Amino acid sequence: MKIVIRADSGFCRERIMAWCEANDVDFVLGLAKNKRLIKQIAAELQQAKELFETTGQPARVFADFDYQTLKSWARSRRVIGKAEHLAKGRNPRFVVTSLTANEFEAKSLYEDEYCARGDMENRIKEQQLCLFADRTSAATMRANELRLWFSSVAYTLMTALRRLGLKGTDLSKARCDTIRLKLLKIGARIRVTVRKVWVSLAESCPYQVLFRQVYQNLMRLSPISLRC
Repeated sequence: MKIVIRADSGFCRERIMAWCEANDVDFVLGLAKNKRLIKQIAAELQQAKELFETTGQPARVFADFDYQTLKSWARSRRVIGKAEHLAKGRNPRFVVTSLTANEFEAKSLYEDEYCARGDMENRIKEQQLCLFADRTSAATMRANELRLWFSSVAYTLMTALRRLGLKGTDLSKARCDTIRLKLLKIGARIRVTVRKVWVSLAESCPYQVLFRQVYQNLMRLSPISLRC
């Protein structure tokens, strides 16, 4: 399995990058800008400025070059520079990566691979805030670990529901708390007989059409057969 570590400039450290290179793990890490890096993309920054002045729209130009710090890095590495010009002025950004140009050209590596970490951070926040992964106030580490496991299992189930059950619906990209409030937290009357358990949902439920569609989507899935 190919593993790619994606993180901001706080993780751009020689020990981390060297370990990744020694263990066949790729990385795309933010790189704090400095005078040497900005000088390296001076031509691209000027080109982005001219594009902005011509079109009146934010402009990006990418540079792809090898770079090594004066002291902290043990070797030269591939760096992508984003020369961007906005209404407020220039906005240079840099990432360092072990991925080759044959795998990803500069623009797609920055915009598709590196910037996608922002959405992943939103998913982490979703588990923390919507499924209570931040509730780790128990007295013991073991109890807090169990709480986090419960939250992780709940998030896995909710993600599967969003991907499979809510496919093609208005909630196909909804957050977990929205799904919980509109699809799962529905009042019902439960009757238990000798052979069956009857769950009666209110006919006035505003999401009954959505509920039926999700049910039908899940019923179309091939069941997993378990054999002892």
